[in-house]
Amino acid sequence: MASESGPRQAQKRWELENDVTMEDEDLTARLSKQDRKLGAEAVGGSSSRGGAGGSKQMASAAGRDDFWKYDKEAQRGLAEQAPWAKDPHYFKTAYVSALALLKMTIHTKQGGNIEVMGMLQGKPVGDAIVVLDAFVLPVEGTETRVNAQAEAYEYMVEYNQRSKESGREENVVGWYHSHPGYGCWLSGIDVNTQMLNQEYTEPFLAIVIDPIRTQAAGKVEIGAFRTYPKDYKAAEGASSEGSYQTIPLAKVEDWGVHASKYYSLEVQYFKSGLDANLFELLWNKYWVSTLSSSKGGDSGGDYLTTQMKDLVERLEIEEGRVHAGRLGGWQLSKDGRKKGQLSKIAQDGCKVATEQLHSMLSQMVKDRLFNKGGVQ
Repeated sequence: MASESGPRQAQKRWELENDVTMEDEDLTARLSKQDRKLGAEAVGGSSSRGGAGGSKQMASAAGRDDFWKYDKEAQRGLAEQAPWAKDPHYFKTAYVSALALLKMTIHTKQGGNIEVMGMLQGKPVGDAIVVLDAFVLPVEGTETRVNAQAEAYEYMVEYNQRSKESGREENVVGWYHSHPGYGCWLSGIDVNTQMLNQEYTEPFLAIVIDPIRTQAAGKVEIGAFRTYPKDYKAAEGASSEGSYQTIPLAKVEDWGVHASKYYSLEVQYFKSGLDANLFELLWNKYWVSTLSSSKGGDSGGDYLTTQMKDLVERLEIEEGRVHAGRLGGWQLSKDGRKKGQLSKIAQDGCKVATEQLHSMLSQMVKDRLFNKGGVQ
């Protein structure tokens, strides 16, 4: 019994930290009903789209099982109407199965400081993209970029074909890759890749996972994105610029230049009875690795050092600006931008301290578990 409690407790903790539950109420009524009615009536009615992105509503287990049912006629009707072509901000939410989330988390963690890449399988449902599964692409990345070559595209086509032959009718609906240690956003290369995919293989979603920050926080650091058309100008606050996250100084320029070219989707997770067995098999294989790993990841020391160095450099930059402002007759209290930047630096400092506190608490728990009470 004791051997079973370990993985089960670790699984429950992982699900709670990432808000993966089996207790949803309204998702069936909203999404499953739309899935059955897809075609002229369901997709054409924009009234069903309002308010989807802001709520934390979830479906019953039976409703989520409907996600795994693939209606060819309904999906064909949706593709012919292509409502996303008329509204660049059409998709609001990405529903990711617990199975796909775990696969992506494991893959990006195995990549460490090297960017890795994979594909997403699923289907559009109303104003949401449902990600049912994910698979790895055989690509070689670096610490700053990853690109799929011809061999990877051939693998993707063959994998998708084999999936259909085995009874899985879902198409590729997006891609995922990792940003080790520098947050979830789209770089210039990512934006170009996503724009190209949206132009020829709609609907298409981009997911980014930061495995280093995931290890540090204990919760999957994830973002889902879609790009705007090339000539489209997003309304103020509608793009990804409005949502603050910690960006290393070395990446700020790349992030800022392209932040207005895409927007974020709300990410929600679901778990159904149909994928529960696969999820548990996968979890039993990897839970020991999750338990034994440091909260800072395999390179936790380097991550902490980089975070602290980045904070110091940003403080020095702001200190220089404050002095320059005073010499020029500016007052800090009247300069909203300076106050905003200092507030963000303070927020990032609290984040680093919280992550280190979590790491120490985690080590204490492991010491109690494996060293019979540890040092008193």
